Amino acid sequence: MKILAFMGSPRLRGKCNRLTQKALDGAASAGAEIKNFELIKHKIKYCMGCGKCFLKEPDLTIGTCPLKDDVRAILEEYVQADGYIFSSPSYDMFCTALIKTFLERKISFTYKTPEEFGKIPAARPGIASNFMKKASFIVTANCEDYLEEVMGEPIYEAFEAHLLFEEVDTVEKLYCGGVENMTDEEFDVRLQKAFDLGKNLVETIRQYRAENS
Repeated sequence: MKILAFMGSPRLRGKCNRLTQKALDGAASAGAEIKNFELIKHKIKYCMGCGKCFLKEPDLTIGTCPLKDDVRAILEEYVQADGYIFSSPSYDMFCTALIKTFLERKISFTYKTPEEFGKIPAARPGIASNFMKKASFIVTANCEDYLEEVMGEPIYEAFEAHLLFEEVDTVEKLYCGGVENMTDEEFDVRLQKAFDLGKNLVETIRQYRAENS
């Protein structure tokens, strides 16, 4: 069992990354191998919208992108994983540009013929997981918890849109509001929730596979 996190905050010592790492600790406590992709550390170029990655070579699991950066290596690990944690602060009521840039580059998991251009793309071979893979989300924000619908939901929807065609279910969503004014005691409670989120992700994947294998 391997769980990968994709952390979209540029602040490596911030609360978003601390929650992400705690979630991975929870996954590790349930027996999973873990890895945190702190995206700010990686070279991720902007998608140019050229279409080459999804219009050519339909037999490939990952479409070939002409951009030379770290994304290909990241996606190769992505397809081998069993579950995912996506995390981002809420910037202007949406996910950060950092993680949005990464999400856009995942278009190389899709394929469609030139005749189907403009239609919803299909998953490339080996991408659709038949819901054997799962994901959970962490969102932090300065706005309080009661504003989760405004600050958190658009980010959840962005993550889920990219997972839908991969046939990856969402297990859990953790919104941590008011982070700048939160006491250490309050944040400790959220850290425990993050730990439980990671542990529950692994246990849910394991249970689903046992029931559906």
